[in-house]
Amino acid sequence: MKTVDYIALALVIIGAVNWGLIGFFGFDLVRMIFGDMSMLSRIIYAVVGICGLYAISYCGRISNSAN
Repeated sequence: MKTVDYIALALVIIGAVNWGLIGFFGFDLVRMIFGDMSMLSRIIYAVVGICGLYAISYCGRISNSAN
């Protein structure tokens, strides 16, 4: 399960960097590399979104391991 956690965390970080680029510079790296809402870019956005939702489970696991 730890491998899935690391993969999800890496994708969440990549997504955060992309949103930071959009916010600060108006530059969408995913769109630049994979095209404007191509099927591949939509898949990437969806996978990063799913990983973000999965990362919410870190909160529960962190609080459980602190006790």
